[in-house]
Amino acid sequence: MLESPNVQSAVRKAVAAVLGFMLALVLLTALLITGCYLLVAAATVALTPVVGESAAMAMVGAVCFLVLALVFYRLTRPARSLSKAASSPSGSGSPVQPLRELIRRNPLESALVAFAFGIAEQGDPRLKSLLLQGGMVLMKEAETEAAKGTDAPEPAPAGGEAA
Repeated sequence: MLESPNVQSAVRKAVAAVLGFMLALVLLTALLITGCYLLVAAATVALTPVVGESAAMAMVGAVCFLVLALVFYRLTRPARSLSKAASSPSGSGSPVQPLRELIRRNPLESALVAFAFGIAEQGDPRLKSLLLQGGMVLMKEAETEAAKGTDAPEPAPAGGEAA
């Protein structure tokens, strides 16, 4: 039952849909990061006539570091209502437990930090080529599946399509 062409087609389409959603999410995030970069560049250009180029860069850099410090402070500070409830039942835990609690309390910030680390670690060319090859194989499979779906009402295809 699981090896039928209909099930395999449905699984391939589901995988293609998930990959498409993830690709759209990555592209939108890249646009957001590019927008932030351009906003910083615009702030530097706007402040340059007022305070000079080096002072403008220093001021914009200081604001960026303050925003970064605020995010990390928000990630590490204990929650007021959860800290009392979480401290009493977890008497002896593993060293990973506080990190798990931190991620549970701050899911958005944790996801953003994980995304930033993921972008930073994508400098490995082998990983990039592996991801590109996998994506190309899935796209080709979806393309051939779509071609088979449009040709299905016609008589059986010539011998080259089997396998």
